[in-house]
This record gives sequence, structure tokens and C-alpha cells, in this order.
Amino acid sequence: MPSIADVSNRPSREIATSVVAKIGKTKSYAEKPAGQTAGSMFETACQNFIDDCFKQLLHLRPGAFEVAKGQAIAQFDQYAHLEELRILSDKNKELRTLLGSDYLIKPDVVVLRHPEPDASINRNRLLVDDTVARKTALREANGVKPTLHASVSCKLTIRSDRVQNTRSEALNLVRNRKGRLPHIVAVTAEPAPSRIASIAMGTGDMDCVYNFALPELVETLREQERETLELVETMIDGQRLRDIADLPLDLVI
Repeated sequence: MPSIADVSNRPSREIATSVVAKIGKTKSYAEKPAGQTAGSMFETACQNFIDDCFKQLLHLRPGAFEVAKGQAIAQFDQYAHLEELRILSDKNKELRTLLGSDYLIKPDVVVLRHPEPDASINRNRLLVDDTVARKTALREANGVKPTLHASVSCKLTIRSDRVQNTRSEALNLVRNRKGRLPHIVAVTAEPAPSRIASIAMGTGDMDCVYNFALPELVETLREQERETLELVETMIDGQRLRDIADLPLDLVI
């Protein structure tokens, strides 16, 4: 049984089995990895995929980009003020109670852009010096932190009790930023269309949701004559759901 299937849900089992068969060669384990272990493995797979692809697309989006795991958003230029809030709240119990800790987000995978040295900016002609552009996050000389280019939430599977975590993290990224909003996306291997829809449907929370095998999923739903095919097609036509192959190119924009 594929690890992405909900063993207590027959449609999930049937869809997952067909999708995995269409993918082709897969890796089997003597024992199914624990939930957190499997989730971490999926995050690493997503990180490696984005990193490998981004390196091939630098001619479309030049810059000192890095793809990483486990980095809190306060480490980035748009959210550096959140670290100051944390320090103040640690010293003040009333302030800590008022603010809570929901804003202290650590995305599964991030794409960050390091600031550029002036020599790189001035490569073709003199554009910046000590008298201009003293606040931009692109200049290394301004002593700024890296810019958060993209936040990627990685969900091997989707369960109803965890859906709101993804949405709340996205909304916190939107509300708490100072400066440019990063790409906010989710990647999942969930086979059940209704569960994918719980994250993908609607507007404003995130840019888009990406499925790890969307063509195989659509083909499976069509072959099995599932009513949920219409739901998936609605999400695709509404630009709420795309295949993982679209993600690196979308992040270049």
C-alpha cells in the first residue's frame, strides 16, 4: 500500500495505488517510516528538487539564491522586526500574552536571496555608491539580512486537523511582512481531491498548491470515473492547483 494512502479510506487507497503505478519505479522500505520521518523525507525531496531546478534557471532569474530547510522567518529582511518583538515579549509577560507566538513561523522549505556586493551591482556601470540606495535589501553594503523569496509548505498527506496550520502560516506571512511579499505555496502528495481542495480552494492565503504527480492523478480519476475529477479540473482551471513541474518556473517570476 502506498504510504500516501489513507488505509481507512477505500477511494484514497485505490487512487494512490494507481498514481504510484503510473509514476513507475518507486522505493520500498521494510517498514513504513513514521509519520514525522516520512514528512521530513518529503520536505528534503522537495528541497532538493527546487534547488536542482533553480540552478538550471539562473539565466532567467540571476541572483545569489539558496534553498534551505528549518529557517525561521525572523532571519529574513522582511520579517527581521519579529525577532525584536520576541526579545521584548520575553522580557514582558503581559506583552508575551498579548502577542502569543503564532507569528514565529518556520516554513518547511524556503528560497532565500542573499544581498549582492556593490561590485556585482556595478558590474556594467556605476549604479550605487555610499550616497544612494542606502536602505534596499539588495545591497550587501547596507548590512541587511537575506530576502525571503519563497515559503514552501510541504505536506506529504493532508488531514483535516492540520489544514488550518497551512492557511494560518500563509496569512501570518502576508500580515507580518515589511516589504516584498514572498511566494507562498504548498506542495503535497495527497491523493484525495477533497483534501487537496481544503487547502487549494479559495483566494488570498497562498499563491497556489502543487501536486507531486498531477497528470497521473488526473489520468487516474478519469480512468476510475471518479466524480472528484470535476473538482480537480475546477482547481486547475481556477489556477489553484498545478503540477510540481510548474513550481520552479513559477518561483522564477
